Amino acid sequence: MRVLVILAALLLASLSAPAMSQPPIPLPVVAYDKYVLPNGLQVILVEDRRLPIVAVNLWYHVGPANEVPGLTGFAHLFEHMMFAATRHIPRGLADRLLEGAGATDSNGSTDLDRTNYYDTVPANQLELALWVHADRMGYLLDVLDQKALTNQQDVVRNERRESVESEPYGIVEEALSHALFPKGHPYYASVIGSHADIQNARLEDVRQFFASYYGPNNASLVIAGDIDKAKTRALVERYFGSFRRSPPVARPNVATPPITSERRVVVPDRVELPRVFMGWLTPPAYQPGDIELAVAAHILGGGKSSRLYKSLVYERQIAQDVDATQNSYGLTSTFVIDVTARAGHTARELEEAIDAELAQLRDTGPSEREVERARNSIETALLSSIEKLGGDGLADQLNHYNQYTGDPGYLPKDLERLRSVDAAAVRRAVQAWLKQDARAVVTGIPGTPVIDDPRAPKKKAAPKPAAQQHINADEPWRAKPPKAGPAPAFTLPKGESFKLANGLTVIHHHNPALPLVSAQLVVRSGSAANPVRLPGLAGFTAQMLEEGTATRSAPQIADELAQLGAFMDSGTSADASSVSLLALRSTFAQALEIMADVVQRPAFPNAEVERQRADRLGELIQQRDEPDMVAAVAAAGALYGARHAKGYGQLGTEPAIRATTRDDIHAFWRRHYVPSNAALVVTGHITLDELRALAEARFGAWQGQAAPPAAAGDASTTRARLVLVDQPGAGQTALRVTSIGAARDTPDYAALQVMNGALGGMFSSRLNNNLRETKGYTYGVYSAFRLDRTPGPFIIAGNVERAATGASVREIFREVRAMREQPLPPDELAAARDAQLLSLPGQFETSGEVGASLAELFVYGLPLDWYAGLPRRFAQVDAAQVQQAARTWLAPEKMIVVAVGDRKKVMPQLQPLELGAPEVRDDDGQLILKKEGK
Repeated sequence: MRVLVILAALLLASLSAPAMSQPPIPLPVVAYDKYVLPNGLQVILVEDRRLPIVAVNLWYHVGPANEVPGLTGFAHLFEHMMFAATRHIPRGLADRLLEGAGATDSNGSTDLDRTNYYDTVPANQLELALWVHADRMGYLLDVLDQKALTNQQDVVRNERRESVESEPYGIVEEALSHALFPKGHPYYASVIGSHADIQNARLEDVRQFFASYYGPNNASLVIAGDIDKAKTRALVERYFGSFRRSPPVARPNVATPPITSERRVVVPDRVELPRVFMGWLTPPAYQPGDIELAVAAHILGGGKSSRLYKSLVYERQIAQDVDATQNSYGLTSTFVIDVTARAGHTARELEEAIDAELAQLRDTGPSEREVERARNSIETALLSSIEKLGGDGLADQLNHYNQYTGDPGYLPKDLERLRSVDAAAVRRAVQAWLKQDARAVVTGIPGTPVIDDPRAPKKKAAPKPAAQQHINADEPWRAKPPKAGPAPAFTLPKGESFKLANGLTVIHHHNPALPLVSAQLVVRSGSAANPVRLPGLAGFTAQMLEEGTATRSAPQIADELAQLGAFMDSGTSADASSVSLLALRSTFAQALEIMADVVQRPAFPNAEVERQRADRLGELIQQRDEPDMVAAVAAAGALYGARHAKGYGQLGTEPAIRATTRDDIHAFWRRHYVPSNAALVVTGHITLDELRALAEARFGAWQGQAAPPAAAGDASTTRARLVLVDQPGAGQTALRVTSIGAARDTPDYAALQVMNGALGGMFSSRLNNNLRETKGYTYGVYSAFRLDRTPGPFIIAGNVERAATGASVREIFREVRAMREQPLPPDELAAARDAQLLSLPGQFETSGEVGASLAELFVYGLPLDWYAGLPRRFAQVDAAQVQQAARTWLAPEKMIVVAVGDRKKVMPQLQPLELGAPEVRDDDGQLILKKEGK
């Protein structure tokens, strides 16, 4: 057993230290017990009683690294198969039970070296999560059949269409892997594999894969949260202890041939801007050179303080965005730079500029200050990632360390190796690994992509079931799901509030678990406050805040924040604009001073306005490449009309971006960024007294006239029932079925959330079960109400297989009508209601999540104790209220179908639905005046 402890006391530092160069905080450590069952299952337990929740995170040490040629994507396909039926759990039951128990972060994922499955559940439902994971490990093979395989082949192929082929530059990035690795190498293909290999997978292959890799001796289980270790050990023994070991799994031992001369590939894709990818083979994870290259990546492409951003984006303005990453894996790692061209510039220009920066880094190395900035930023990001127990948080990080280093408590060693990196070490690593003749250069250019997407074979009559295989003896007691333990007591965050003399509201929530502080400065004015002639103005204004003040230039702001290891961002929603900040406790005071400066004293220099104008025009071009974003802006225009502020996306339109002046931006800021219209929300490791002093010092002198209330305006919804955006050759259709819904202050709030959960808000919802799990038309479909200050949109959204466009719309309307016509059966009502009620603690895991929730209360004028009453409101929702909410807010005759896809292929499918003549819009969501008949 190894025991380490997070000691918050060790992490305290002064909030008022003025020095920009900070002494390192003491190394944080995590308390854990690690032991191994006789069958080889590694178990890692972490007791953390911050919240009454538990994260269950199970890693199988298998991924594409273990695949054989001809079965690319098999590890990922099998990940999907693990959610099918098992001997004791019929298909779909596990999802329904877990969601009904209040599970959050419930999913699985596949990476090159591992596959993981995870759930975060209320503490009294730990046994349920273990029951599900254990039955998958022990009894999946008992009932595995061709029907489940065929369905998931359809789902995964739709996932590939959505995440690789329809994703801008997805096939370009895939081509980079092909260029870096030879055919036959397990890293050659993307994790998801090819259509042909996915389709060719046989049931016997699936069974053999399970028998080879899914035994307890090839897995590690992390349980982290509000647990009793002795009782948890007993539960692990009960559910996993009787399972047989699988045959020993040999770790992949694959030689990766070096690249000895530059490789070049050009890939046409359905994009408007060229993008250059450069990739190198680099040392495996946690080997010498790995962390040095991670620091080099941050120096080159880690945000606005990086070399590539300053040179290519800020100074020369030839690039739209830049990024650099050291992707650390077991067999070998990759170092990747990707840069997107600004409109009017070429891939060749980008290459020359990147090469110049690389040559300078090789020749002279970075400065020690650059290295310090990179180290500080990486450290803050790492600490922030473990604030969350589940998902990709603490439990997953311990499993990651366990697989790659054998030590789940490697965190302090990881920080030590990061802190030991100096400028000389970075220079040596860059010289050794980032050579020009040892790289692959893949360029994505506008054009027609070449996609191999063969039709799936016609479904044949199901073959006679083969004799089922059994690895573990049946244990009849497993047939019944375990009962929940006593419900844990929990008080949802309330926060404490006070006001400064100038009217600024300050909201505080204390969370000393980690040495981190999160802050948001939020104003009650967002895109709904845009003048009709300038859609996007609120977003333009928020973006400009970081681009210079009376005393700091934009590069100075970026450098100072990075030196502090802090992250700052700004943005808008329909009803709010905000500046967010994340910093270490030891540097929060200095970081907050920068935040206060950008909010209160932005200079809006003309040169910066022009830079950000070009950036927003570039973002608009990139938005056109995203079918789901095109569908979103087209839906907004159709619902609200051109004379309503909500009739546009956050970027606005090209004419509005070009027409916006510095005076427009300054006027919006002066009118809306005033203390009486704002709140400073601070959560994390800071006391109320400390915050009170800082708020007064940083914001006490802020002045400004009260902002006028935003005029809501009247929506001018199109009369058309069908809106079409033509994207010839698209393999999928981005669908939205939408109408104007409710406002944030609706008295139906609780019933609306329960109803929506059953319809499309949960994985086990009616829509997702129908279109994904039963039909295989889509990788996923969901529904949601956006509850704004004035009525926001209700949406049903998903990307569906092109040939299933008409059938998908038909099924969507069938489910909507069924929700209106019949009350939810008792079991479905309980699951949907409990999913909302019991998941509440898991929605307040991090300081950032708490801060966002408290900021929402301010924006919508709700009391700070609003969340305290939410459990009671959810608990009181009954079937009649849910049905009434459906009848009130789901009106099929008012719903508009938005389809972004290949018009020639999808229109014949949509015509029989009798939606009428389509309204045709362009890729910016703007109306094309000519209408087309049936």
